[in-house]
Amino acid sequence: MGAPKLLLTIGGQTLLERALAATAAYPRLVVATPAVARALAHAPDLEVLVNDEPDRGMAHSLRLAAAAAPDGAALAVVLADTPFVDAELVRAVIAARGDADVAYPVRAGRPGHPVVFGPRPRRALAELADGDTLRALRSDPRWVRIEVPVDDDRPFVDVDTPADFEHAQRFEALESAPGQPSPERNAL
Repeated sequence: MGAPKLLLTIGGQTLLERALAATAAYPRLVVATPAVARALAHAPDLEVLVNDEPDRGMAHSLRLAAAAAPDGAALAVVLADTPFVDAELVRAVIAARGDADVAYPVRAGRPGHPVVFGPRPRRALAELADGDTLRALRSDPRWVRIEVPVDDDRPFVDVDTPADFEHAQRFEALESAPGQPSPERNAL
């Protein structure tokens, strides 16, 4: 994509800035590559954990975050490449978890982001192999799960390819058009 993905801009903010805005009400641990960590050098109220081995995958990043988070705390995983996960959605999923082990948004059976893991699944992160995604931990039958119903695309727009980035830019343009309902909002 020509630049570190999280430093790409949608709607006047980088993907990273969007994720930070969505989580501003909470204590934050940011697991970042060295390039992204440099962009956060002067960001207030963040604990930045440098992941020197990002090719080990999401499970490795999650283990870094879990090791740095306070014992017994839930871990809300907000991926910066899901640019339409906003503060309202983060707040709703965190509130819905209650005493459950895992909470996440769902539409028509499709799970989205963010995902909140309670203390029991956090401890199970050590069982995940490098390269694993959140799916294995989120779907583990040992956990009590709360699915938070949603009726729009925000939890499902993920920027992994140049085509995904173009889709996200179109999505943002439609979402920010004054007085215009977004036909893409319910398109997925």
